Amino acid sequence: MAKYLLRRLNLFLATSAVLMLVLFFATRMFPVDLGVALTGIEHPSAGQEQQTIRDFALDDSGFSQYIAYLQQRLGGNMGISMTSQQSVAGELAEVLPASLELVLFTSMMALILGIPIGVLAALSKNKLTQQAIMALTLTGYSIPVFWLGLSLSLWFGVKLGWLPISGQLNLLYEIPKVTGFMLIDTLLADSPYSLSAFKDALLHIILPATTLAVFPFTVVVRITRAAMVNVMNQTYVRAAEARGLSTSLIVLRHALPNALIPVLKSMGLMLGAFTSYAIVVEVIFSWPGIGAWLVQGIYQRDYTVIQSGIMVVALLIIFMSILIDVLHTATNPLSRKELYATN
Repeated sequence: MAKYLLRRLNLFLATSAVLMLVLFFATRMFPVDLGVALTGIEHPSAGQEQQTIRDFALDDSGFSQYIAYLQQRLGGNMGISMTSQQSVAGELAEVLPASLELVLFTSMMALILGIPIGVLAALSKNKLTQQAIMALTLTGYSIPVFWLGLSLSLWFGVKLGWLPISGQLNLLYEIPKVTGFMLIDTLLADSPYSLSAFKDALLHIILPATTLAVFPFTVVVRITRAAMVNVMNQTYVRAAEARGLSTSLIVLRHALPNALIPVLKSMGLMLGAFTSYAIVVEVIFSWPGIGAWLVQGIYQRDYTVIQSGIMVVALLIIFMSILIDVLHTATNPLSRKELYATN
């Protein structure tokens, strides 16, 4: 297992190096001076120019410049925003928790709702129920996320007025940031209206999370159903049925744990699409996350923001994909058997 983890670590480092190489060359294609693209300082002084040359090794070879670029960016030196003139690293620290909160909340919704419905679709003897569930998932999978987000905003936010359609929290509440997760910070706040603020934060996240959860929900339902149908036909499940165990016990103890293994793998495969949908959702609902921040930087041609946003999002996707692959191997007996056989 140690060799496998070392290979996964090497894969992460190699993929990250390739990503940084792409960003390194892309930076030189921006229609601005190279120093401006690297630092965000549009009118640098002589001292600042010399500092940029030293930091990014601009008077050395291309390989030295790439190594310097790696050291500066991965070391936290992402320059300043050309629009706000604030530290890009500081802005990232401000917007990243909101995106993580939305993604985690959405993932919990998709799993909590999708797994039981997938099991129901697999075990139900009623053909109408099975067809209705599969038709629902196919419809949800086919709906464009931007259309769904706008439609939910129009109906539940504008016409019915049930839910807020923008932002993370009502501006009337002054909640100090502790974790950056608004649902947690509202509960941690030492304020008489902390519970009211928590309810408001919960209402704000419902529409964007529901819009974003439709895609992973449909995938989880379909993968769970297929896995459960396969597992329920296995020999050990038949043996459990022959011993007189109840269906619920067989499903919870024997079938479902094995059926969840393909679900875990599917979560890793859809990370790229899920991230692109999250960016669209953040823009639609004005969610103060890294996606909306990155799109705003693109509109404003803020090149330091564009570089940093793409770098962080891509590194998170790479890391989570490899982490899910490691968890899948650790929880799947067949994968472990193949792993040890190759070693």
